[in-house]
Amino acid sequence: MLPRWIAGSALALLLSACSTSNIYITRHAERANESDTTSLSAAGHVRARALAERLASEDIDSIFVTPYLRTAQTATPLASRLGLPLTKYPTSPVSTIASRLRNLRSKNALVVGHSNTILEIAKALGTTPSIQKIEHAEYRNVLFIRMRRSPFGQRVYLYEQKLNP
Repeated sequence: MLPRWIAGSALALLLSACSTSNIYITRHAERANESDTTSLSAAGHVRARALAERLASEDIDSIFVTPYLRTAQTATPLASRLGLPLTKYPTSPVSTIASRLRNLRSKNALVVGHSNTILEIAKALGTTPSIQKIEHAEYRNVLFIRMRRSPFGQRVYLYEQKLNP
């Protein structure tokens, strides 16, 4: 039989290796026009506020956006509500943001990306989205990824949602 302090230390070590992180990945909201530097349209601002309302109670710790104005505008209502800064990440390679997300421990994050990156980020985190392509006019997808880590490995779960403003 192990002394109590050793058993207690072993249990504490096992528990410290356990964590759950929730990652929400979405495309920026509707654009004002087709230029790369465009801001959000009026409908996009409505969707950004709906996203903030949906995620306000999810204990978000970090918000990641690309260098494009429309991703920052999509995340700003939630960031303002929660008092969080926006952290920029490069649009490529997606492995950069995926690595950062994989290293979160017991933290929750929002990632705002683009139609050609959000599915790739989800795949890089070990999921298989049912959606094969985000169409140019599609802005409703929110990918919810739960990463559970234990001393016995990691499990990743994907839930796909549609957000209507």
